Amino acid sequence: MSHSIYSSCRNMRRPHFRTICRYYSDNFPKITTHYTVHPREKDPRWKDVSFERFSDETDILIVGGGPAGLCAAIRAKQLAEKDGKDVKVTVVEKASQIGGHTLSGAVIEPHALNELIPDWKEKGAPLNTPVKTDKFGFLTEKGRINFPVVKGTPMYNHGNYIVRLGHVVQWLGEQAESMGVEIYPGYAASEILYHEDGSVKGIATNDVGIAKDGSPKANFERGMELHAKCTIFAEGCHGHLTKQIIKNFNLRSNAEPQTYGIGLKEMWEIDPSKHVPGTVEHTFGWPLDPHTYGGSFLYHLNDSSPLIAVGFVVGLDYSNPYISPFREFQRFKLHPSVKSIFEGGKRIAYGARAINEGGLQSLPKLTFPGGCLVGCAAGFLNVPKVKGTHNAMRSGMLAAESVYETIQSEQKETEGYEPKVYEEKIKNSPIWKELTAVRNVRPSFHNRFGLYGGVAYSGFSIVIGGREPWTLSHGGPDNSRLKPAAECKKIEYPKPDGKITFDLLSSVALSGTNHEGDQPPHLTLMDDTVPVKTNLAVYDGPEARFCPAGVYEYVPLESGEGERLQINAQNCVHCKTCDIKDPTQNINWVVPEGSGGPAYNGM
Repeated sequence: MSHSIYSSCRNMRRPHFRTICRYYSDNFPKITTHYTVHPREKDPRWKDVSFERFSDETDILIVGGGPAGLCAAIRAKQLAEKDGKDVKVTVVEKASQIGGHTLSGAVIEPHALNELIPDWKEKGAPLNTPVKTDKFGFLTEKGRINFPVVKGTPMYNHGNYIVRLGHVVQWLGEQAESMGVEIYPGYAASEILYHEDGSVKGIATNDVGIAKDGSPKANFERGMELHAKCTIFAEGCHGHLTKQIIKNFNLRSNAEPQTYGIGLKEMWEIDPSKHVPGTVEHTFGWPLDPHTYGGSFLYHLNDSSPLIAVGFVVGLDYSNPYISPFREFQRFKLHPSVKSIFEGGKRIAYGARAINEGGLQSLPKLTFPGGCLVGCAAGFLNVPKVKGTHNAMRSGMLAAESVYETIQSEQKETEGYEPKVYEEKIKNSPIWKELTAVRNVRPSFHNRFGLYGGVAYSGFSIVIGGREPWTLSHGGPDNSRLKPAAECKKIEYPKPDGKITFDLLSSVALSGTNHEGDQPPHLTLMDDTVPVKTNLAVYDGPEARFCPAGVYEYVPLESGEGERLQINAQNCVHCKTCDIKDPTQNINWVVPEGSGGPAYNGM
């Protein structure tokens, strides 16, 4: 029903008009109350509220306290210290503590860290588990085919370390603070600020004290403005502000759309007799069908308890709307080759995060007037290696060098400094060489033979060192690949047993996720009617399956006829999958009140 009909019938008193109005209200209730969709300037409840913000100045502002952002901060301070300069470096991070939103496998190559902090061992960096054994296999429903892991191939991890990346990030934060970097955890950057000439001026942190219905609460407080000579965006994969920067400056004009996967992870304490610290294991194949990209990882850590990290990645270019990445992960743990590892063990943590899979073809222009992109905000993950932390760290270091040089030269074309030399540094770095060599691996799986064609091509490409004279295309964005439900087969997943496999809500409980309940849902809809009219009608409500936290739920109407969408925003683990995979791109993830979200402990 159109808005005009709805508006005109509101005041009608004839019975059949009242029925139509009730039908509209029941099926399409107002879900989104966030001011990014419903401007406060047009809301009379905000008429007498002051919108004045305080501001502060810094030289280099870094949005995001992950590996890339903190390495950028440390490198900038190192350069300033070397030259005897007083350079103010500021980091804002939406998690309540540094590392609290960090989630990765994770196996880390130490090369960038060796350069940044050569004495990291003496300084107590939590890299405690050197890789000793590599395993790589293809799974069928009941069996397994193992492949040798040869030195020089992407799956060869000797010389690397298995880590709890959140702990590494905490340690990097301590190193940065000891050098004088100002770090503000619990402050979400919610808005980009611009100079009059259009260059980036800095950011504003989020407002707090807004009720769920979008009205001001008694404790309403405006966010703070942070102005900088140059701003480094290190938000991670599919960041809220990074999306806007890429669009505003048209940074993808010469790049393909970014493609993604969703990574789900659990931490387990297992039977000590089954624990082999330093073991790295990857698989592909079952339980995914041949046309769905993905695979598993299982890492044995050298920790205070017999700890393993297990996870599953599903490419978000899948086409069957009935796929549930979470339930595929749970089903994987039942495979005969891994099930015994979990028997007698205890699951202690859970989380999920989207990851970049586009590689070289999907890298946007990295600089713009007033700033640059680093780490997964740009998309430096190496897909066949299943790792990107080392590239994120190095990109942060190169960005810091570029920004520092640009600011010190005092040469600028716009009010905000653009570190143009950064792109050149990246192209002359190991990052570019590494991504060029594997550029065709991920897109090679887009063929009529699916997995088998992709594996054959990838093997060929790796053997020749990625020197083929062509570059394959990823095709369209991930959301465009979903097929209507009528064209697909429903998937019957096994019920959770509560011992090895689990339900979604008990899993989310292990993530420590928490949000202030009385705030507008930060999962915003451009149009509240689209979920029922299109997502449910055409795709049978895929958001209820691709979300790894139970945020989206279709519930029966009180009338018993039809369903409506319910958004459980308090469950959100900030994975960004909904923003990526929503077939209509109607969902826009924005930052909630600062400090909300998961509370990961070394994930």
